[in-house]
Amino acid sequence: MKRRHFSSVLALAISLLTLLTLSDALSIHAESGTVTLLRVPQGGIQPQAVMDERGALHLIYFTGDPAAGDVFYVRREPGQTGFSSPLRVNSQPGSAIATGTVRGAQMSLGKNGRVHVAWNGSHESELHGHGVSAPMLYARLDDSGKAFEAQRNLMQFSGGLDGGGSVAADATGNVYVVWHGRGEKQGESHRRVWVTRSTDDGKTFTREAAAYSEETGACGCCGMRAFADQSGDLYLLYRAATEMINRGMFLLVSRDHGKSFRGLSLDQWRLTTCPMSTVAITLDDRVKNPLAAWENDGQVSYASLDSSLAQKVQPIAAPGESRKRKHPAIAANARGETLLVWTEGTGWKRGGSISWQLFDHKGQSVGESGSAPGIAVWSFAAVVADRDGRFTVIY
Repeated sequence: MKRRHFSSVLALAISLLTLLTLSDALSIHAESGTVTLLRVPQGGIQPQAVMDERGALHLIYFTGDPAAGDVFYVRREPGQTGFSSPLRVNSQPGSAIATGTVRGAQMSLGKNGRVHVAWNGSHESELHGHGVSAPMLYARLDDSGKAFEAQRNLMQFSGGLDGGGSVAADATGNVYVVWHGRGEKQGESHRRVWVTRSTDDGKTFTREAAAYSEETGACGCCGMRAFADQSGDLYLLYRAATEMINRGMFLLVSRDHGKSFRGLSLDQWRLTTCPMSTVAITLDDRVKNPLAAWENDGQVSYASLDSSLAQKVQPIAAPGESRKRKHPAIAANARGETLLVWTEGTGWKRGGSISWQLFDHKGQSVGESGSAPGIAVWSFAAVVADRDGRFTVIY
């Protein structure tokens, strides 16, 4: 009886310790700010989040069969704790894909706060890309703000969609949907980045055109990211595949609304296979420059980007040694603090955990860091900076 009583007490103590540890992980406080963890509604995966100027949180996420599921949109108004009722983004059920982590939906806020979403179409999609390619799908929130318009396939000329596409919008009505796909020749080293543009807030789009004349290649199973800053400059970040082995990150910048681009290699990574990586870009409000985060050889870093490409990019790595870090997310607050978030231990059909580190305006880690279990298969985290300087990590 004594042994049984001792075992019960020990089990209770372990349970209490687990609860305390989980409680500590859910909200970490420090003088420099607060990091709060928030689970995705409906048990969803692959969150993408944007905080608008009013302080409203916009969120999209994936649910259902990873090979043929749905994307939903919710919004949390300033001062509220709950989200709005979910709106399905894709008009055809099952026409989105999450398999591989890199092909999910991305979101941008445009003129008058309109929500724009782009995603790789699934094999169930009734719309098809060029030839037998998967489609590059797009939908925007309608004028009422209560539903999304019917999805459209914007891939009319190119083909070979594999890694994920992206979308960017600015406050004047420019919208860009981008992806990498097949070039004039076969192989990753000949893949191109393609851009289709809208000047009427997503009502109509041009036929896609190659963004860059030089052959950088594009790593087939890696995601990419588009971002439009407050001045209207457009940034495209993707993994190159020059000669099939040079797979460093490559930056394209347009200062004429996507009509022409200049390019810059951000780092080097010699690798014969695709690492299936994703990238993130956000705005640094303090200096009005974008911040980008990406992976290199199992480590994640972030750096400030310059649209003139005149300054050397100097990546700042997450502290500590690791070769299992992937899928970074990044946010910056008005004080110049940056929160870098990433996954640990994720892989093909394998979930993992998230970790985060806060940096000051000089790029120095300031001690606020943490980790939490619970990243589902094919998922990652998103992060936003609240108006009061706090950060919310959604996973």
